[in-house]
Amino acid sequence: MRSNNKSADGHLPYKVFVHNLNRLYFAKRYLDQKMPDLIEKASFNALQLGMHEFWEDLKKQIIRMEEIFETIGEQPSDKNCNPIKAIVKDEFCLSEKKDLAILNDMDLIMYVQVLENINITTYGLLKMVAHRLNYNHIEQLMMECFDESVDNDELFELIANEHIK
Repeated sequence: MRSNNKSADGHLPYKVFVHNLNRLYFAKRYLDQKMPDLIEKASFNALQLGMHEFWEDLKKQIIRMEEIFETIGEQPSDKNCNPIKAIVKDEFCLSEKKDLAILNDMDLIMYVQVLENINITTYGLLKMVAHRLNYNHIEQLMMECFDESVDNDELFELIANEHIK
């Protein structure tokens, strides 16, 4: 069912919304596949728990985005260059084993925080455009994703502070 009041034909804010939703959606789908490996890289128990929480939020965000695609009557498309997915794939050289476990853990924390800051920015943009399009329910879904990303960013900052005591 297409959302009530905006057509996809030639509507610039709608096109901006769908374009960025696709970018974020496919980056999240790719990251979802990588999460078991990332969790395994964490040596610090609090970091492992934080990574599991991050993964649960990631799954909820994917479900919300799928609901949004259905609401606006679009099929997800990964046909364009996706710089967000490229950043996710880069993994900040996490495959390179460091001599000290704390170095691996801090690289992992930095990686997740960079991703969450991209999410915060992208969700903020999507929330703003959804508001402009009068997609109230979608705006609320974007706000939930935004809030989870902010919370996760703060969580990983706390984990880093605890780890380097």
